[in-house]
Amino acid sequence: MPGTGPAPSENKRRRNKDSLEDQAVSVPADDETVHGPDLPYAPLYGPRTLEWYETWRRAPQAATFTATDWQRLHMLAPIVEAYWMQPTPKLLSEIRINESLLGATHVDRLRGRIKVEPSRPASAPPPGVADLTARRRRVSDAS
Repeated sequence: MPGTGPAPSENKRRRNKDSLEDQAVSVPADDETVHGPDLPYAPLYGPRTLEWYETWRRAPQAATFTATDWQRLHMLAPIVEAYWMQPTPKLLSEIRINESLLGATHVDRLRGRIKVEPSRPASAPPPGVADLTARRRRVSDAS
């Protein structure tokens, strides 16, 4: 039974089309390249803050960072260190806001039009995982 309402328009247009889609940036996902400078005054920070900074240096979106982005991370490092020393919601909020501006989460990267491209085909199994397609074929043909 058909639904109620007007018939669909034949000249339908999407009015909320992304006008900046052509400005999207693509970065490789599994690059593992270290980007950016070393953390200034690194010996002053604890292991969790250093690990946090290294995670950012190896993040795919770090390939697009400019000097001001790295400066923001350098300014954020003392706040991250303070959070690890005594976690508070205020510190966590400040970290979250700054990381969001740098494209920390999937949604942040969508907003920033950063596309993380997988380096291997989606159909290929991840490294260390056996491809079971041939095995399934053998088992199903043997019955």
